[in-house]
Amino acid sequence: MKSAAITPDVHPVDEVLPPWRLLALGLQHVLVMYAGAIAVPLIVGGALKLPKDQIAMLINADLFACGVVTLIQAVGVWRFGIRLPVMMGVTFAAVGPMVAMATNPSLGLLGIYGAVIGSGIFAILAAPLVGRLLPLFPPVVTGSVIAIIGISLMRVGVGWAGGGVGNPRFGDPAFLGVAAFVLLTILALMKHGRGFVRNVAVLLGLVAGMALAMALGMVDFKGLAEAPWVAAVQPFQFGMPVFDPVAILTMSLVMIVVMIESTGMFLAVGDMVGRPVSREDLVRGLRTDGLGTLIGGVFNTFPYTSFSQNVGLVGVTGVRSRWVCAAGGLILLQLGLLPKLAHIVASVPAFVLGGAGLVMFGMVAATGVKILSQVDFANRRENLIVVAVSVGVGLIPLVSDKFFSQMPAFLSPLLHSGILLGTLTAVALNWYFNGLAGADRARHEVAAAAHGVEA
Repeated sequence: MKSAAITPDVHPVDEVLPPWRLLALGLQHVLVMYAGAIAVPLIVGGALKLPKDQIAMLINADLFACGVVTLIQAVGVWRFGIRLPVMMGVTFAAVGPMVAMATNPSLGLLGIYGAVIGSGIFAILAAPLVGRLLPLFPPVVTGSVIAIIGISLMRVGVGWAGGGVGNPRFGDPAFLGVAAFVLLTILALMKHGRGFVRNVAVLLGLVAGMALAMALGMVDFKGLAEAPWVAAVQPFQFGMPVFDPVAILTMSLVMIVVMIESTGMFLAVGDMVGRPVSREDLVRGLRTDGLGTLIGGVFNTFPYTSFSQNVGLVGVTGVRSRWVCAAGGLILLQLGLLPKLAHIVASVPAFVLGGAGLVMFGMVAATGVKILSQVDFANRRENLIVVAVSVGVGLIPLVSDKFFSQMPAFLSPLLHSGILLGTLTAVALNWYFNGLAGADRARHEVAAAAHGVEA
């Protein structure tokens, strides 16, 4: 079966490929993003100390919402969807604030969902205004913020590698050995693998680590037999959300950062596939970030953004059809309806995840460093101050969790999020030292930074 002919009226982005190619290429996108997609529910579920069946529920909800939001973004519905080859997944930028909320007894999981829903509504309404905020987020700011996110997440990866925080056998040499095996497997695949194998090195490393842990009798599949094969994801499965104003404000600030990051990704994808992104396109795409986050809060999951690794895959494969990502969205949606698969993922021992977490979270920090490499430090020494102080402030909750213990309790979600503290500090210092760039220059810098990330 041959591909539909491309006429002058059909852009490669809109080309509909044969079903078997759509399935194969869509599955490739899913595999590239899968390890990153399931990481956030595992982190938040672990912070809340949820039982395995509820963590599996979070994973199902995440994959289901990933599929729904990807379909909206790639296909387009009314005023939503950028209609480009984009895959959507839960953003790591929200992990720090959500973990802080998870450990706050007055918020917990329902407080997180209230904040997610509130910030989703905010993002939908704020999407047309984000272009005006671009001058506040040049590479010196976004690079610092993404570096802080990666460094903050490393605590989670190290905790996993040791066997999971609270584990009485934490640091057991057997745990560290399996984590090291996973890490070395990923590094070997990245060095010696080619093409698709290299793109899914993290996922293959997790599979190898899981196989080793099973061979050593270190995996507990308790509850797997009772899990149904197929089950629908229900809205508000954990109860009605709790809407806390400070938590909503905190998550709304996160969404601003997420939408700035998405802006760069959308501009990069548009340039890559030969379809320049207009202001209207950009607003539709950013509005979908908000809608996806709203859907996430309703269906028991978290804020959404475009995944940079999938943007990179578009460049590697040269396949520009948005219908490939739509096929990936359908696959994700179906994976979200399989509780047994989610239960298996939830059964992956923490120390297996730790080996992969060191790579995944370290790559987030490295991405921030890569963006900062575009900053002029030689002629504008003030940029060093912006990075130094914002990273330092952002690490306060990480290195001293009681630093703000005497501050009012209602500020806890903000003060215990190094990401938000670092973001606000970087924005303020950049404004103080460098002023604001023009809108066109800011748009160019954001697009250039995103090209650096997807490369």
